[in-house]
Amino acid sequence: MPGPAQVCRSSAEAGFESHVDPLFVARALGFGTLIGFSLGALGAGGSILTVPILVYAMGVPVQGATGTSLAIVGLNALTGALDHVRRGRSLLRTGIAFGVSGVLGAFAGVWLNHQLRGELIMLLFSLLMITAAVSMLRRRSGSALVTSFEERCEVIGCSRLVLVGIGVGFLTGFFGVGGGFLIVPALVLVLGLPMPLAVGTSLVAISLNALWGLLGNLQFGTLDLMLTGLFAVGGVVGVLTGGKLAGHLPDRTLRAAFAVLVVALAIYTFGRSMTSVLVA
Repeated sequence: MPGPAQVCRSSAEAGFESHVDPLFVARALGFGTLIGFSLGALGAGGSILTVPILVYAMGVPVQGATGTSLAIVGLNALTGALDHVRRGRSLLRTGIAFGVSGVLGAFAGVWLNHQLRGELIMLLFSLLMITAAVSMLRRRSGSALVTSFEERCEVIGCSRLVLVGIGVGFLTGFFGVGGGFLIVPALVLVLGLPMPLAVGTSLVAISLNALWGLLGNLQFGTLDLMLTGLFAVGGVVGVLTGGKLAGHLPDRTLRAAFAVLVVALAIYTFGRSMTSVLVA
């Protein structure tokens, strides 16, 4: 096991040299706010932007980006989860159970992430982004009232959620994403949660999944503390803003706009990574 000095390497040691100037700080805060806003408003999607932004906009190596992304996403999701719990829009036990089921998958995903070339990971990531965008567009708004829903879990339904949880955990560890675009539909379709509850509950699960993935990444030293802090500060603002606006802005319009952004970034990611794979 590496010592404390090795666990969280500096940017330069990880092959990423940052120049901390006002523009750099402003970019990090701005991107962090965007990521947090999507998590707070939609309960998903923020993490699907984080890795490409870190790699292509901030210049972080791919393995470093996945580790740093997990810290950023985890902090954002935890902020949003606490806000939703306070507002009575989260099923805490369900979210914890979902998150705990992903622990083994997360560690397996982290291990595989560090066995592959970064260009190949980003190529696969671009395909995951398209899947996430389609999932966001196909998601239906729940009609049930939060106050009318009773937390319950039948054997078959819970078994399905555990299997989904393991898969989401793997995606979290491998790609550095929270997996909300899979968690929210699973909660709605399998347990019948109304959308406001599914969003809040998914944030609890994302917090735990990000924690498992982050713990797995620490042994590789792929965590940039400075960027994590800057993105987290912006993310807190974005999450709280998105949480307040959730339910006041047209959900379908928000999802459509976000899906267009994800698809555009996916196309760019695919082109960059495919070029790198072919010329290597």
